[in-house]
Amino acid sequence: MHEMAIAVEIVDCLLNVAGQHKATRIGEVEVEIGRMRQVVPEALEMAFSAAVAGTLAEGATLKLREIAVTAVCNDCGTAYSPDIDVSFVCPSCGHANPGITAGDDIVVRNITCDVDEGVST
Repeated sequence: MHEMAIAVEIVDCLLNVAGQHKATRIGEVEVEIGRMRQVVPEALEMAFSAAVAGTLAEGATLKLREIAVTAVCNDCGTAYSPDIDVSFVCPSCGHANPGITAGDDIVVRNITCDVDEGVST
């Protein structure tokens, strides 16, 4: 289950940012996940719950947004959205030589933290 490795990386990122801002608690995190990563949202949510246990992020809400795959054909230059479950074939020229332009990343887009008012960041 690669979702656990992804969850651990997300939590590491959260704790790093929280430490930089002297956060006392992490309440919510918004993550964009490209469809190419083939993440099962329910599995990632379970892995995230396990990964945050005992940290500042314990109990945090994980909001996931899936990003569709888009590509540009490296042969003819056509922009298209391949169906990664079926084929990467370009609808214009019929070649399967895509340059992926979106949908292959995992991005922590937003983190909501509580910060002690007496501590400057």
